[in-house]
Amino acid sequence: MQPQDVRSLALLLPEVVEGAHKGNPDFRLGGRIFATLWVDEDRLVVRLSADDLSSLAEADRDLLEPVPGAWGRRGWTSIDLQEADEDVVRTILIAAWRRLAPALLDEAPEP
Repeated sequence: MQPQDVRSLALLLPEVVEGAHKGNPDFRLGGRIFATLWVDEDRLVVRLSADDLSSLAEADRDLLEPVPGAWGRRGWTSIDLQEADEDVVRTILIAAWRRLAPALLDEAPEP
């Protein structure tokens, strides 16, 4: 999956805006980051709940890797974009977005 495709998927989610984190594009809801795109490394980093991480890891064990250290213990997870397909990335982005989405937005239809 190409970084520009990830960007397009992320920006389809309601009220998402693009920002920058350490020189990398990130995606925010209500000013809070839920995903960062590391273009040079072909990876996406998202924050997932323990339940989301568990269910996604069962389906795609080799694709997901916790970020080292405290960030990974807080749910931040790295996804190798060279190995990921669009359906998996969409599912992961939606899961990360929902961690931040207010109840009203959470009821919005999925893109």
